Amino acid sequence: MICMTYLQPHCRETERCLFFEFRYQPAVAEVNSWNNSLRAVSQVFQTASLLDHGVLLELQLPLTSERLDCLVTGYNRKKAANAVIIELKQWCGCKGASGKNEIATFVGGNTRDVLHPSVQVSQYMTYFTDCHTAFQGGGGISAQASSGLHNYSLAQDSVVNSEGKTLRLGATLFSQVS
Repeated sequence: MICMTYLQPHCRETERCLFFEFRYQPAVAEVNSWNNSLRAVSQVFQTASLLDHGVLLELQLPLTSERLDCLVTGYNRKKAANAVIIELKQWCGCKGASGKNEIATFVGGNTRDVLHPSVQVSQYMTYFTDCHTAFQGGGGISAQASSGLHNYSLAQDSVVNSEGKTLRLGATLFSQVS
């Protein structure tokens, strides 16, 4: 069963694994981010009854320094192998930015222009599926992408969902705040 009592200890395990694998000690803010995001995503898993799926956290993309926040593996309703890449954000709001596929949000102590989360996760999915043979060929694992903005109310602000980016890019955007 995937729930907060299961995922919470994995924040510390993820911290240990990052240090062991990359000799990288995450900042306290990053560990706090994991705690908050894992709490939110575990609630999504429980609501969706995703209780027997594999979950990989902070998975490094091959040959890059980029890491996927969360990769969920399992079988879809048609019993075909499936993987969903989830980019987790703690944003409370955002506004338009001047760059293509960018939005402005408060991150790192300041408002900054950042890549739209659906663009970011779609790029991760494309890179991952292009580089990993398990996703290639007729019998390959199917892949989807999703952005989870668990502190964000989509109803209050249309910037993050503007111009149909989430639909055009094939990445689902979800929010838990109503």
